[in-house]
Amino acid sequence: MPKPEPTSDAYEGIRYSDTERTPDERILANLAGALDRSLPVPLGIQLRGLIEFGIALGELPTGQRLPSVRELAERAGIAHMTVATVYRELREAGLIEAKPGAGTYVGDGHNSDGHNSDGLRSTAIRKIQRRIETLFNEAEQLGLAPSVVSSLVNARAARGPTPTRPLHLVMVGNFVETTQQYANRIQDYLGTGDTITVTTVDALHAGEIFPLPCDICITLAHRRGEVEHLVPNGIPVVGLSFIPAEETRTQLAMIDPMARIGIVSIFPEFTALMKPGVLRFAPHVSDVDVRLITAPDLEAFLSQVDVAIYASGAEATVKRMLPPDRQAMEFRYVPDPHAIRATLLPVIERLRSSIVSQEEVPS
Repeated sequence: MPKPEPTSDAYEGIRYSDTERTPDERILANLAGALDRSLPVPLGIQLRGLIEFGIALGELPTGQRLPSVRELAERAGIAHMTVATVYRELREAGLIEAKPGAGTYVGDGHNSDGHNSDGLRSTAIRKIQRRIETLFNEAEQLGLAPSVVSSLVNARAARGPTPTRPLHLVMVGNFVETTQQYANRIQDYLGTGDTITVTTVDALHAGEIFPLPCDICITLAHRRGEVEHLVPNGIPVVGLSFIPAEETRTQLAMIDPMARIGIVSIFPEFTALMKPGVLRFAPHVSDVDVRLITAPDLEAFLSQVDVAIYASGAEATVKRMLPPDRQAMEFRYVPDPHAIRATLLPVIERLRSSIVSQEEVPS
């Protein structure tokens, strides 16, 4: 691929040219350009991973239009059936949805309903408006002027939030240690007394009892649909997007330009994102290669690199095989603060309001 100057819209470090400026064209160019035939992973798995992790990282937001099967297959130079199979699997997982006559779009990560956060907010506002109308009608019947009702509402608003019981959240991730790190970041946004417990998708699949009590479940954006089937009914599941951690970006920028870089990925789907993700913050490095953690030549591969960059969860294996004089670093992600504020906190506030309303109902 040509290597024009990177832009702020680069999808995990994948660059696009000046003629590819429309959002749809950028997505098409990025997906097609990221498929790497030198990786030990089938192109179909790479494509699915690019879309899944693009959703997880917030690069492919809900409502984003995806290329058609024909467009993507022709641009990437792969079989139409490969793209169609990936799209079908992603639709079945609730990650994308086909709109007849309009194309294929990123969904909200689950199949339980079609509402996004804006739709929920609009519905909530209409509900409150109806209650306000009822309140003023009742006041009129009781002989109270609208100004009296307004003053009562303003006084209530000035008191601020009504104290309520602490909330209990559960974070479901891939690995216990990294999930706990994510939870620690999220804890900073929670209220006093709120708690957050962690578990993993694999543990729940293996039959581990879901941690209770739980008011809200949090998980990776692209695993929301899967996790919804693993939690008790009635518990809302929120999918968050992630961004590379600041310390990761700093470490990558400081790598010696002449260093030989070895990247170790755990999930085959993630391999197509790790290399451009590394190059996004270390564009000065040219000698970069990738291996899966299950590769039979992993130890020999690590013996030939100067710096090993590994996915979360691969630390023990990499450090055991890596020569002691070589550098190792984790490519670490953290919950996107914007996603926490825009996606999680509104759910928390709606839940608090619901609890307050229930507590205020006379017994």
